[in-house]
Amino acid sequence: MYNDTFHSSEQVPFEGAEFAENPEPRCPCILLLDTSGSMQGAPIQELNNGLVTFKDELMADELAAKRVEVCIVTFEPIQVVTEFESAEHFYPPVLEANGDTPMGSAIETALQLLQQRKDAYRSNGISMFRPWIFLITDGGPTDNWQNAARLLAEGQAQKSFAFFAVGVGEGARTDILNQISPSTAALKLKGLAFRPLFQWLSRSMKSVSRSVPGTDVPLENPTAPDGWASV
Repeated sequence: MYNDTFHSSEQVPFEGAEFAENPEPRCPCILLLDTSGSMQGAPIQELNNGLVTFKDELMADELAAKRVEVCIVTFEPIQVVTEFESAEHFYPPVLEANGDTPMGSAIETALQLLQQRKDAYRSNGISMFRPWIFLITDGGPTDNWQNAARLLAEGQAQKSFAFFAVGVGEGARTDILNQISPSTAALKLKGLAFRPLFQWLSRSMKSVSRSVPGTDVPLENPTAPDGWASV
């Protein structure tokens, strides 16, 4: 996987305390979660259950618990529900569904947060595996998404992060998701298999966190016969 290693002789008081206590390299994972009104009922409940599974699976691996950092951004409204937290300090939120689907603005928010986190790593001499941005939606964007698509294309071309999009249910606009990020085909969730999805995500994060920065890590195929997704 891609690695950015930053060095600085200056430590930032207070802000750098978390890195002094845990100087392990980091694998940031941003979850961009659609909480629009159409997710009400079973979808949002299963999504919440999946987040609990994600936490439990990461905590079962001592190294991943220290290296994987989770950030959650929901839409709508666009809200940073969880700042970047190592898995050991991550507490799964209970999400509620309402509003529209401002996907473009949510993606731009995620990219801004990621850049800020990279700056914090740089200031504190923390190395980094390539970040993951994981988008889950049951609809299509209700705002302008073209600029977000441009930013994603630039970032992925520079290997600044890996981006994945997952469509939920019949209303998911995978055609638009594929335009937003044409380099990575959107996946379709099988039913409401959020728990298997997050189990796969946690295993992927564990594999990355156990690897050597700068090396490629083979991942399980989520669309394999027993997987949670289809294309």
